[in-house]
Amino acid sequence: MTKSKSKPKFSFRTALSIITLGLIIYVVYANFGDIQAALGHLGETNILVLLLLIPEQLFMYFCCGQMFFSYMRAKNDAQRVSAWTLMQVSLELNFVNHAVPAGGLGGLGYITWRLKPFGATAGQASFMYILRYIITICANQLQTIIAIIFLLIFGSLPAAGAWVIGLTAILSIGIIAVIAIAVTIASSKKRIDWFAKAATNSVNWIVKKVTFGHKPEILKREVVDKYLGDAHEDLMTARRNKKMLIRPALWGIIYSFLEIATYWIVAASMGHPEILPQIMIGEAIGSVMGAIVPYGLYELGMVGIMASLGVDPGLSAVVVLMTRVIVLASTIVSGYGFYQHSISKIGRREKAEIEQYDR
Repeated sequence: MTKSKSKPKFSFRTALSIITLGLIIYVVYANFGDIQAALGHLGETNILVLLLLIPEQLFMYFCCGQMFFSYMRAKNDAQRVSAWTLMQVSLELNFVNHAVPAGGLGGLGYITWRLKPFGATAGQASFMYILRYIITICANQLQTIIAIIFLLIFGSLPAAGAWVIGLTAILSIGIIAVIAIAVTIASSKKRIDWFAKAATNSVNWIVKKVTFGHKPEILKREVVDKYLGDAHEDLMTARRNKKMLIRPALWGIIYSFLEIATYWIVAASMGHPEILPQIMIGEAIGSVMGAIVPYGLYELGMVGIMASLGVDPGLSAVVVLMTRVIVLASTIVSGYGFYQHSISKIGRREKAEIEQYDR
């Protein structure tokens, strides 16, 4: 009598792969019009100049990885890893941030799981993730100020764009205020315990109301306490030894300027390298707008800022459009394979951990 073959189980990683592939198809479909438009402008570019994007992008992702691992090495929490590993993790993170329509939350959940084998807890990974954004946002504001000074010195700032100076000042003050509030809360164990209690109760209350009582609790207080406690310890360690932040900050500044270089290379390939200051200001302000408001305003804001600073609106739109499509394509091509390779290692324990972090 022959034994009947058991049906293969539909594993979590298989489901995750299918969902991710579906998200990629959606992202490509949602941007198909932009892709067609970008291909139509490809004939206007110098391909040899455009190919400079390959080494520039690779070095940019290397810098992104260095922001994480240089901090971890400073804490002696991670072994030295190769440049290849640094880039691989960065490419995976970049892919997740583009493929998962959840702002930076998808990347936060993924990097939390991804950095665990290198010695980082959930709270520590979150601290590094937030630190990365703080560094790049501050670097963006720095580059905006430099660009505005350049335009003022050379008399290239049109009267119609003078309001950008005021907007930059408001954003700088707002960013400093938000960082100060966050550091104030995270610096005190008492305040962070209060925040953990308030956040847990508020989120659970909202979820309970939305689900009509079917899901009375989505956050567990002990998990939130452990999560924020690890982040608090990292912040206190960094405040006691500020030298730990020097290398991540330097890598972050380089990374920020390389993000600008991506747009500038595209503009230079179209014969307009002179619009670098406008790109610096537009990208910095656009990225802040994109972090606050729904998807799509980043590019729209950048085009608007560049146009108000004297760049032809058509040129602004084409440069931003071309860059967006190129970055999207390179993100999928360079990151999807590494991402698939990593999630192929997911087992039951890792599944539970990822679900816990995403909650």
